[in-house]
Amino acid sequence: MSDVKIFTYEEIAKHNTREDLYMVISGKVYDITAFVDEHPGGEEVLIDEGARDATGPFDDVGHSEDARELLDKYYIGDVDPASQPIAAPSTTNNVSSSSAPQGNALRILVPLVIIAVWVYFRFLA
Repeated sequence: MSDVKIFTYEEIAKHNTREDLYMVISGKVYDITAFVDEHPGGEEVLIDEGARDATGPFDDVGHSEDARELLDKYYIGDVDPASQPIAAPSTTNNVSSSSAPQGNALRILVPLVIIAVWVYFRFLA
């Protein structure tokens, strides 16, 4: 049996920059630093959701099975079950530490832009 490293939310919250970014999904800790440039949704969403439990946003996006399997590559340990989630420090300049409204707006805005482009080329171009 291999030893699994256990992280507290306090430890995870310290890894909150583009150059050092951890994320929790379903109780597992991932060092996604190397993935920031590769993320198809852009780096901003990872940085906004990084350094904390991102299970909800990860599931809400509806990631493919391939994306879920890719997590294995970045797995570094588990969250200490006795640890309590804490608010991660903001990594953006002069922006509220709550990124939920930004993330929700982005999730709404992107499909609307796609629909608008489709309508333009289908009916107006």
